[in-house]
Amino acid sequence: MAVYTDIAEDDLARFLEGFDLGVAMAFKGIAEGVSNSNYLLEATAGRFILTVYEPARSNEADLPYFLGLMAWLKDHGFPSAKPVPDRAGTTLGRIAGKPAAIVEFLPGLSVRRPSHEQRRAAGAGLAWMHQAADGFSGRRENNLGQSHWAAMFAPLHAQADALKPGLAKTIQSDLALLDAAWPKGLPFGPVHADYFPDNVFFKGAEFAAAIDFYFACDDALSFDIAIALNAWCFESDGSFNLTAARAFLAGYESRRPLTATEKTALPVLAHGAAMRFFLSRLQDWGSTLAGALVKPHDPLEYERKLAVHREGLHLFDGPV
Repeated sequence: MAVYTDIAEDDLARFLEGFDLGVAMAFKGIAEGVSNSNYLLEATAGRFILTVYEPARSNEADLPYFLGLMAWLKDHGFPSAKPVPDRAGTTLGRIAGKPAAIVEFLPGLSVRRPSHEQRRAAGAGLAWMHQAADGFSGRRENNLGQSHWAAMFAPLHAQADALKPGLAKTIQSDLALLDAAWPKGLPFGPVHADYFPDNVFFKGAEFAAAIDFYFACDDALSFDIAIALNAWCFESDGSFNLTAARAFLAGYESRRPLTATEKTALPVLAHGAAMRFFLSRLQDWGSTLAGALVKPHDPLEYERKLAVHREGLHLFDGPV
């Protein structure tokens, strides 16, 4: 989440006239994330999140998929923020000339330093999401998936070498390795694709909700797990915490056991997931909009994770 677009009081009032939410009593930008502009909205009817979708970062054609998936998950028992329809029954509107939506505010807290118990609960929550999403009819290609990485990196060689001399050649080698080893035929369906600790809410050690589905797409379910392993299981010194990873996986498998093929594929998927976030962070590093209330994420964090993955992970050769 982030803030790129300022919303005038009059624009907000006109937008809310189309909803049965009453009037705005408080309205504050949320300075987190990198993609869209988000506000905490307190209205007569309660607390909500207003998201303004930035054209430079969100394809308007994708928005019905995101909003539809969130509504589907909530309707099928998963704690997702359901989009709020206006009086005409539409969840996608416009404010300040840009597409926008209001979603429910969800209680709970994200954690910066999750415990193993919370990691286990987060893993179970991700499996729950995958199960609840089964049957959703929307379709969206992962435009940040493996088939797109070479094209993403093509204009970024100089930026990579500016971060670390010789890095472009190393990344090229990684891309070739991943292209040759990328697994096929894995269980497939809607995935969150950004299941980081700041997008998961807890009540104590219990999973409470998942938010921010604006990278959601259709991909291998185990690629979603691999993204999460990178996000939840590295220490601040750059080392991979195998105990944390096994706790996350144990939680996931408590709801949805992995196939043998998925288990075998996880190390290369985790390597690829690190590549995906390295590349998107490298793109963002030099392109954040001037004046945006947001700080881009450091791509070198994921360069260090790539170095770990080159050594290979052994996730299933010990007790959970």
